[in-house]
Amino acid sequence: MSQLISRFQQLIAAPSISSSLPEYDSSNKAVIDLLAEWLTPLGFACEIMPVPKERVGEADKYNLIATLGSGPGGLVLSGHTDTVPCNPERWSSDPFKLTERDGKLFGLGTCDMKGFFALAIEAIENILNQLGNPKQLDLQQPLIILATADEESSMSGARALVEQGKPKGRYAIIGEPTGLKPIRMHKGIMMETIRLTGNAGHSSNPALGINAIDAMHDVMTELKAYRQQLAKENHNQDFEIEVPTLNFGCLHGGDNPNRICGSCELAFDLRALPGMSNEQLRHEMKERIKPIASRHNVEFELESLFPGVPSFATDKNAELIQLAEKLTNHQAHAVAFATEAPFLQQLGMETVVLGPGSIDQAHQLDEFISLDQLMPTVELLSEFINTFCLKKS
Repeated sequence: MSQLISRFQQLIAAPSISSSLPEYDSSNKAVIDLLAEWLTPLGFACEIMPVPKERVGEADKYNLIATLGSGPGGLVLSGHTDTVPCNPERWSSDPFKLTERDGKLFGLGTCDMKGFFALAIEAIENILNQLGNPKQLDLQQPLIILATADEESSMSGARALVEQGKPKGRYAIIGEPTGLKPIRMHKGIMMETIRLTGNAGHSSNPALGINAIDAMHDVMTELKAYRQQLAKENHNQDFEIEVPTLNFGCLHGGDNPNRICGSCELAFDLRALPGMSNEQLRHEMKERIKPIASRHNVEFELESLFPGVPSFATDKNAELIQLAEKLTNHQAHAVAFATEAPFLQQLGMETVVLGPGSIDQAHQLDEFISLDQLMPTVELLSEFINTFCLKKS
């Protein structure tokens, strides 16, 4: 446990915040370097890949593909190296210093999800020790540790991997916090903004301008009708919220009560069920809003705030899902939050989301992982590695 805790400490002490706001955004290189430093002596070939600058802000971002063995197929243990921003002054202890109390490890990234890498490496070392050969694993399929950048903001790391067409594996486990219960489905997410531009003028005479708020009222009415239609036509009982959701998040328009509103902007998110296409949804909304903009004589723009994350689903009969259910004694289920799973699917891998800790701790003050989750995770990952990677006697 001492070495495992030491790795937790070093990972938490290396800030790797990703944010759309430049003042909070930072590089993840220190975490990537730590992982490469630990994996190389175990025989892994470590490829450190810069994420293209057009995908990220000013901070340098990197992915790591660490491969043990060669050939097609194999198992990918995947996680993201970044965390969300935090408010250190509101934490009970330093978020960048691992703190143990009440049977828990506190620190930014303990649960979501830098701690997963320490547990994966612990599982690999335990297998090496059990085999009596601390230098080499005799693999039938490769084992790959994948560490990505910017999952918490744009998922630029995972998108870059899809463009590059690697890594190639047959199975992928994403170690997001699920309480060690397998997740085989999640909703997609889109974040969009609608801008309407009319003409400002004196409010005493409506004919002197074109009121963008009036037009936005009709746009919102249309989107509410569209939301009802989506909920009527799309259901999945595996989800706690069985229908797609559309949330109006913020609305800005105008500058004074006695002035006709010249521009108005609405930002919203839409979370689609598996089988629904973000691109198709965006097209349908645009076609519904165009006639409203024309009727009000306003200019209309629909813009994505980020590229969006597709929905994700792995067949319940897939080999990986069947094994995950057997090893955890839990039926695979669905969640509303998004992960990098659809991008690994695009690379051709059966994918499950399965990791220690609770999603309720993610993005929270005093983030923690319970100590009683550590060794069960190590044992579970060891079982996956034994099944998919080691040669049978």
